[in-house]
Amino acid sequence: MHDLSIGDLLSRLAKGEVSSVELTQHFLSRIERLNPGLNAVITLTGPQALQDAAVADRRRVAGERTPLLGIPLIHKDIFCTDGVRTSCGSRMLDNFIAPYDATVVARLKSAGAIMLGKANMDEFAMGSSNETSFYGPVKNPWDTTRVPGGSSGGSAAAVAARLAPFATGTDTGGSIRQPAALTGVTGVKPTYGRVSRYGLIAFASSLDQAGVFARSAADAALVLREIAGFDVRDSTSVDVPVPDYSASLSTPLKGLKIGLLKEFFTGLEPRNEMLIQDALKIYRSLGATTVDVSLPSLPLSVPVYYVVAPAECSSNLSRFDGVRFGYRCEQPKDLMDLYKRSRGEGFGTEVKRRIMTGTYVLCAGYFDAYYLKAQKIRRLITDEFLAAFAQVDLLVGPTTPTPAFPIGAKVDDPLTMYLNDIYTIGANLAGLPALSLPCGYVDQLPMGLQLVGPHFAEARLLNAAHQFQQVTDWHRHVAHGYE
Repeated sequence: MHDLSIGDLLSRLAKGEVSSVELTQHFLSRIERLNPGLNAVITLTGPQALQDAAVADRRRVAGERTPLLGIPLIHKDIFCTDGVRTSCGSRMLDNFIAPYDATVVARLKSAGAIMLGKANMDEFAMGSSNETSFYGPVKNPWDTTRVPGGSSGGSAAAVAARLAPFATGTDTGGSIRQPAALTGVTGVKPTYGRVSRYGLIAFASSLDQAGVFARSAADAALVLREIAGFDVRDSTSVDVPVPDYSASLSTPLKGLKIGLLKEFFTGLEPRNEMLIQDALKIYRSLGATTVDVSLPSLPLSVPVYYVVAPAECSSNLSRFDGVRFGYRCEQPKDLMDLYKRSRGEGFGTEVKRRIMTGTYVLCAGYFDAYYLKAQKIRRLITDEFLAAFAQVDLLVGPTTPTPAFPIGAKVDDPLTMYLNDIYTIGANLAGLPALSLPCGYVDQLPMGLQLVGPHFAEARLLNAAHQFQQVTDWHRHVAHGYE
């Protein structure tokens, strides 16, 4: 059952060929058997999942129908889940039991989906390899000596290993698309404001966006339709109608204009470029045309991001002080000692590095030189994207510069680690929708093709990805041992 699409599973549930309880038990058994070798799931909610599955079965017998009724999923452990630990991969929140559901969680519950557990992640979503987690690194199903990408590496690895039909994730600088590429699954980052951030524990508030991992664009479309939409509880949510993403999947690509970003191909590793060029040949055969596009300011996206994101994280994480919730040091001498030791012991190295960086760039003497200048360049990058979309419908390029690298290879070199996001950060700075889909292998490891669209063009992206997946089978491949 784990090799079936969400659509196929819904069909079998509707026909009574399988019950939700049987389906849920099947995935729970796979998690119990396979997760110890991956460390992708850090909180398993098996008893509650089976209870929810039994309820789903009774609802189906009673004639109720909701879009994802009885389909299991895994949530990234950055989404608040009522009564279940929400740790953000950090010692700071190791004992935090969320008192409410995030909007994404609530909407998927309403759609009938069943939570199997919570996925491991880089601490507070800060990382590109899923090695900064308090609970240890996640391993890539394609090669367990290598990283799955981050920060949503647990979610990506869980879908790649078929531990769940889909999983939620968040993308601040590529944290859905990069791990999707490195694990051979489809990952979608919607337009900023398309999906509610309420109940998503913030890293960088102007960049964070919830999204989805699935086997295919068709599966992702089913899920995105349920989580997208305006939320009055989220001040960054945008009140724009949500289309039926599945309805436009089969639209022919004839006349689609695809822009090839010059900056994405400069210095690209030859084998990676060959995969992208092969994918473009497929798109041309499907009726699309390609043109060269240049965004001169795009190479500045990495330094801009690593000023803006740490600045926002230093503000957002100031609430974790050992007083109201989360980790508290033992026997503090006074209030200042409580603050210092709780934060010093509760946060990991990468989080502390970014807090210090962010605090520095926000200081009175450096605000204009760093943070304000970064925001101006961010505006310039956004304007260049908008100008490009006046000429083309989509932009295409690689998702990552290399395939998955060995665990530990870059953990002591943060600048090299940050460059893993070189192709993904631009879409976050501009608030644009983007997705990654599998397009082949380098050294027998998956690589991803990235599609970027104008604001609120998720349907166009999913359509283009689905048409590609109709004539290729990269998305159907499963790592050995997880078939």
